Amino acid sequence: MKLSELSQRPKLIKILIDDAETVEEFGESVEFWTYDRQPMTVFVKLAAVDQSNYASVMDAVKELLLDEDGKAIIRDEQVPPARLMVKAMTKIMESLGKF
Repeated sequence: MKLSELSQRPKLIKILIDDAETVEEFGESVEFWTYDRQPMTVFVKLAAVDQSNYASVMDAVKELLLDEDGKAIIRDEQVPPARLMVKAMTKIMESLGKF
């Protein structure tokens, strides 16, 4: 099979952050969207992230955390809590490995 036959346009997928700690804190699961496929540059950026460095995490996930319309959640002065961004990055890494 040719790799070109497996290539497709990226699709928006919904991801839930639904661990017990998040549900307890916010009263429900937290959802966001991302694309099911990412360019290799995104994988390289994710691999280089230092999770203890907030700026590094934010830079890596800002183009991956999207709303249901595919628009970036992180923009201007709007930034989710750091603990949710780290959980979101983990969820994204898990989901990208499945597609």
